[in-house]
Amino acid sequence: MSKMKIELLAKDLNREGGVYCPSPLADMKLWNSHPTVFLDVARTGRAKCPYCGTEYTLKAGEHVGAGH
Repeated sequence: MSKMKIELLAKDLNREGGVYCPSPLADMKLWNSHPTVFLDVARTGRAKCPYCGTEYTLKAGEHVGAGH
């Protein structure tokens, strides 16, 4: 699988401050999906999926709310 880089807005993160991969934001199809894994993006501003290598990063200038 090719490694993708997905830039996220703060509104793209869930209440826990992350995203799940595979993600519709990455336009992943059913045939190339893998087990669902939670990636904590809010903690460091980025996370990489251990299965497919997709990198999720918070867009420069975006801020995650105090609840994260």
